[in-house]
Amino acid sequence: MVHVVKSTVLNAPVEAVWEVLRDFNGHDEWHPAVADSVIDRGHPSDKVGCVRRFHLTDGSELREQLLTLSDADMAFSYCLLETPVPLLNYVAHVRLAPVTDRDMTFWHWECRFDTPAGREAELKTMVAENIYQGGFDAVRDFMGLEAA
Repeated sequence: MVHVVKSTVLNAPVEAVWEVLRDFNGHDEWHPAVADSVIDRGHPSDKVGCVRRFHLTDGSELREQLLTLSDADMAFSYCLLETPVPLLNYVAHVRLAPVTDRDMTFWHWECRFDTPAGREAELKTMVAENIYQGGFDAVRDFMGLEAA
């Protein structure tokens, strides 16, 4: 099983970052890889169990399900239901925490998944850099933040 862990510090209050990330259907507004996104069956984007269907900029379609969402913990988890990339049994967790000495945000993003033999390193790098690091950089740009 592949395990990816990435984290960053954003130069913004944790509540402001949570407002952006909390919307399970809002990633098309800030992630450069996501072209469009909708929540199936018209459910609210913060309803545990809702499924987002989205397209990447290359036209690929994915479906992910919101597994947990906690405003108290500023955290959520989700899994991949359908993807053209062989990220099997993919489950991810996002958690924010305040960096209190400078009113900043610590963002932790991790996942575990299985993949066909021989593709572990390739897919681990793809998730860590293209999805997670790309997401960190994109939220920083979306919020107009300087590097912490």
